[in-house]
Amino acid sequence: MNATSWTFADTWVAEDEVLAAARARSAEVGVTPIGGGTGATLRFLTAVLEARAVVEIGTGTGVSGVWMLRGMRPDGVLTTVDIEAEHQRLARESFKEAGIASQRVRTIAGSALDVLPRLTDGHYDLVFVDGDKREYGAYLAEALRLLRPGGVVAFDNALWHDRVADPAQRDEQTVAIRDLVHQVGVTEGLVPTLLPVGDGLLVAKKEWVPESGE
Repeated sequence: MNATSWTFADTWVAEDEVLAAARARSAEVGVTPIGGGTGATLRFLTAVLEARAVVEIGTGTGVSGVWMLRGMRPDGVLTTVDIEAEHQRLARESFKEAGIASQRVRTIAGSALDVLPRLTDGHYDLVFVDGDKREYGAYLAEALRLLRPGGVVAFDNALWHDRVADPAQRDEQTVAIRDLVHQVGVTEGLVPTLLPVGDGLLVAKKEWVPESGE
């Protein structure tokens, strides 16, 4: 696929003024939001899953949250975690502008690895990860606990600016993501795929486990 076709596919689902405003807030505070192609993919996933409960690691200013909430069921709730409370304040502005009821978003300020253990096992349809790349392996372990059977985990930046595919790149973040990609690929009970949207989206479904005796 050439660059023209990739750009066409990645921007095919257009963003509206609400998402443009959320992106502007990201630029103001130095946050890099997901791309439009990644957002469209996340909305597709939440819609296909008919998601009622989603966990997001890395709220940013609400770009990814708006995309996912637009695909979720009308009664669906997004639990979004970020270490920066100010970013979450800006995200709430984005959600309000998108017409999303406040009770549909639970923002929790804090370290993801402190917050996630307090969430309910097997309760969530989707876990979306866009946090500290060095902690991606730990996030996977938490996601597998949090997801219901049939649920999906998705990691942004899975190609990490073309560095993951280049074995000569050995910085800490690249190595952590490369290790995650390998781990997801070999973990029993996951159905994985690596999508070339945005900066790479690693997606895996947690398979249903037959009950004993079946």
